[in-house]
Amino acid sequence: MPGGTRRGKKPHEYVVSGDWPYAVMDSVRQAQVGQAVARSLSEAMGRRGLSANALAEASDVNRQVISNILAGTVWPDMFTLASLEEALDEMLWPRHAEWPTGDDGARHQPIPSHRPSGKG
Repeated sequence: MPGGTRRGKKPHEYVVSGDWPYAVMDSVRQAQVGQAVARSLSEAMGRRGLSANALAEASDVNRQVISNILAGTVWPDMFTLASLEEALDEMLWPRHAEWPTGDDGARHQPIPSHRPSGKG
């Protein structure tokens, strides 16, 4: 596979422990970014009281694509993310270059110690 085999796995398949999108992830930054995007999307939808159907209509992004991003089963493209960010008027892409460096020398996403209210 061009660029290596890491894209052959879905983002949620890099979970080491815990539940997506609040899990501890493998050090593969791309998967961590995918989880951070899914978490930001879920939280933004929750703050606005939007369902996947409502966001699909507002963003012109297919509802199933939104559901797949939330579930971590796809690697979303830039056009899709920009469309969602525009509809939500909020950034979903994390500032991953600023994440703290772990003991392994890799940058790791900070995981919130608690989920927003209403999350299982």
